[in-house]
Amino acid sequence: MTTTDLDRQPLGPTVPADLSILVEAFARRADVHDRTATFPGQDFDDLFAAGLNAPTVPREHGGLGLGPLHGQTNRLWQMTRQLAAADLSLARCWEGHTNSLVLLDALATEEQKARWFGAVVRRGQRWVAWSGEPKATKPGEQQRFGTTVQRKGNGWVVDGTKVFATSAIGADWAILLVDPAGPGGAREAGKDSRVLMLACELADPSVSVDESWWDPIGMRATASHLVRFDQTYIPDTHRIGEPGDYLKQEWQTVFIPHYAASFLGAADAAYQYALNYVMRQNKGTDPFVQQRIGAMSVAVETGELWLRHVADLWDAGRRREARIAGSRARHLVEHLALDTVDHCVRACGARCLVKPSPIERILRDLSFYVRHDNDDHILATIGRAALGQPYDPSFYKP
Repeated sequence: MTTTDLDRQPLGPTVPADLSILVEAFARRADVHDRTATFPGQDFDDLFAAGLNAPTVPREHGGLGLGPLHGQTNRLWQMTRQLAAADLSLARCWEGHTNSLVLLDALATEEQKARWFGAVVRRGQRWVAWSGEPKATKPGEQQRFGTTVQRKGNGWVVDGTKVFATSAIGADWAILLVDPAGPGGAREAGKDSRVLMLACELADPSVSVDESWWDPIGMRATASHLVRFDQTYIPDTHRIGEPGDYLKQEWQTVFIPHYAASFLGAADAAYQYALNYVMRQNKGTDPFVQQRIGAMSVAVETGELWLRHVADLWDAGRRREARIAGSRARHLVEHLALDTVDHCVRACGARCLVKPSPIERILRDLSFYVRHDNDDHILATIGRAALGQPYDPSFYKP
């Protein structure tokens, strides 16, 4: 697809026509990726072949120039939404890739952009960003996680582990969010922290993946394994931005509503399945089924309107408003999506939870993915903002 082709596409929920064709194949593959907990590499290869793998790369570097830095935010989120309708795990890997490219666009040097964007556009390289270093172990868990980072020569040495490392066996590069003050990544750091963003080439022999750790109920195909760094050296030429930029500039708030786009895609898939099932089973005259279908229709449309609202705020440069509106949208769409899947199950019955129905996978994936942040903390943060109290828009810490 050329830039001119994309320019002809109307704004709004419409996505590039090539993607509409590809997602049918992605949906067919989703069950196998889920059963085997394998990264959807062929899907990314197809996106690359179609010229759609660099949506947030600026046009001058060969990308599509979408996203919050280019006034095309809703177009990006609608692409994500359609991928999520096919496979929520794929959408999560895609988010990690596209969001990483946003960080490079905003903070990388011109030399870094030319080098890294060129490899994405011309060779299909995949990116991701990792922060996950939970400090407390869960019951029965013996291993502690976390990294240390120390200065060495003209670079840094990273040692330790990260978990929830999305696309661990599928990405070529990872932006590591590491804190020189000690383990914890970005989520555990204070706003005055000097958290670093270091680009790590994952082919480095000092980087290894433990695939035994990732055995979740859902989102299995994200391949979010434990990754170990054994004195991994990262030169200063691979440092992105200045120490502390990620937290000080509140980059997490740019990505929070992107999660909501994925949630909404899962709702789309459940709604479409329910429509097809009800009509095939001739249940459309049942008033209770009609109510379920009506509730799903309202939920999907409401989510779409909220995404458009937040995207318009980003595109208008109203960043302060966009940040808290993104949390509102993320909170609301989580519940709209979960309700939509529940309505689907109630309207269609237990058979929709039996493979090869996609609903049992969607239910598992969505139930797991919405735990990415604690919704109680999100809602409390929204309340603090409404009350004029201090709040953390990035990680929802009190």
